[in-house]
Amino acid sequence: MAGTTMSDSMNRDASAKYLSSGAASLGWGPQGLGLGYPTGAAILISLLVAIFAVWKLTGMTFVIRDIVTFRGEALFWSAILVSNTLGTSMGDFLSDSSGLGYAGGAALVAGVLVVLVALMRVPAVPNVLLFWIAFVLTRPLGATAGDFLTKPVAKGGLDLGTAGSSAVLLAVLFGLTGYAHVQERRNRRHLSAGAPVRSNHRDRARTGCRVRKNSRDPPDTPAGAR
Repeated sequence: MAGTTMSDSMNRDASAKYLSSGAASLGWGPQGLGLGYPTGAAILISLLVAIFAVWKLTGMTFVIRDIVTFRGEALFWSAILVSNTLGTSMGDFLSDSSGLGYAGGAALVAGVLVVLVALMRVPAVPNVLLFWIAFVLTRPLGATAGDFLTKPVAKGGLDLGTAGSSAVLLAVLFGLTGYAHVQERRNRRHLSAGAPVRSNHRDRARTGCRVRKNSRDPPDTPAGAR
């Protein structure tokens, strides 16, 4: 909610003529800064880059499960807040101002996410960068896909309504969650049975070690020590 309200406050027009009569009668003035989506996005991207620069300079890990200090939590949640605000701005722009419409905007974001999945196989591209780009893009994907499901047909939507759309999205959510749970249980069974865990070329390049073919093989030494 904070990301949505911050995005609206930055990007929406500040002119009093856009206020409703009810808001004016309550004595409320212009609510937004009226920066527009391009300017707002540039500011938010700059803030996000600054947060990651500070994060990098502190020397703390980017691995989320290993963040246990207050400073790490503060940096992480600052990045989350700015990312959500940026994603909301992107979703509003795609839905309202890009000319792509709800379906076109959702298809564009989904296509970029597919490219990010493919880039996971490229060792030169860090996973941290891919994660945060994907995190930002899930926000406009949700906004545009949600509008596509709920908005009237005359406006480019499917007019499923909030109840129907919620049912569809909940089914997708439970399906993905169930798939992730099954994969996790399968990995646990492999570990308990002593089976080797598959490792990709990026893991081997990062550790500088070869992966043992089976549990009876002796551990390899780092490449630099041989």
